[in-house]
Amino acid sequence: MRILLTGADGQVGWELRRALAPLGEVAAFDRQGLDLADPDQIVRRVREVRPGVVVNAAAYTAVDRAETEPELARAVNGRAPGVLAEEARRLDALLVHYSTDYVFDGAKIEPYTEDDAPNPINVYGRTKLEGDRAVAASGCRHLTLRTSWIYATRGTNFLLTMLRLARAGRALRVVEDQVGAPTWARDVANATATLLGKPGLAVPGPDGLSHLCAAGHTSWFGFARAIFDSPELARLGIAPPALEAIPTSAYPTPARRPQNSRLDCSRIAGRAGLRLARWDEALRGAMAELRSPQA
Repeated sequence: MRILLTGADGQVGWELRRALAPLGEVAAFDRQGLDLADPDQIVRRVREVRPGVVVNAAAYTAVDRAETEPELARAVNGRAPGVLAEEARRLDALLVHYSTDYVFDGAKIEPYTEDDAPNPINVYGRTKLEGDRAVAASGCRHLTLRTSWIYATRGTNFLLTMLRLARAGRALRVVEDQVGAPTWARDVANATATLLGKPGLAVPGPDGLSHLCAAGHTSWFGFARAIFDSPELARLGIAPPALEAIPTSAYPTPARRPQNSRLDCSRIAGRAGLRLARWDEALRGAMAELRSPQA
């Protein structure tokens, strides 16, 4: 199997390079090798590689900056997935694409299902939804995996930001009225490799969409508290900081965030027998890796 991977230097993409390697030949591209803002380059790269599987782990993920760079966000998140999907259809290749909880407005009380109507409240969410719809409309066989609150042991994310601020001796104020499932990028990558072993799951149209995130849920404040309650903290040489729970209204940002980001993952559980670990269990694994020489 020949696999073309975009976003190879990102949080999920970096983990995918390892997870996909046993499945075949992986042509992995970072932004320098494949810029999703350039449709012509997308077409050239796909036609050069001629993959049987395209895994699109690249995205414009700067949620607040997207409010002032909507056209760049739209090019990468909205238009590029459609170009990849058209090229995949031309080759009869399978496309794996990643979506986000931010396509929802967060007003629902219960976890969101794949059948719930999206209603994004920021530019990032709107552009990601455009990409999701372009993939579904292309006619290619695809797995669109909608996940949430991604973090990793590298890159820029909530986990590493909390540790950096604590290491600097900062007291921290963290939002407590937004809830979701912190999801380790490694779990998403490993799940993707597993799902590629079940090719019948990839279908054209809206049925190619499934939710995939860690089990359970918490708030950003609960996530921070779990980080600083970790027994690994002392081994990292970090003292637990003073931690204060605050409402969203006390921490204004350029982009609005949904208050409820919980996703119902029963579809992928039923179709593939796949369930990710609880968010707090996965966090223990990530924290343990941070203290290892390889982290």
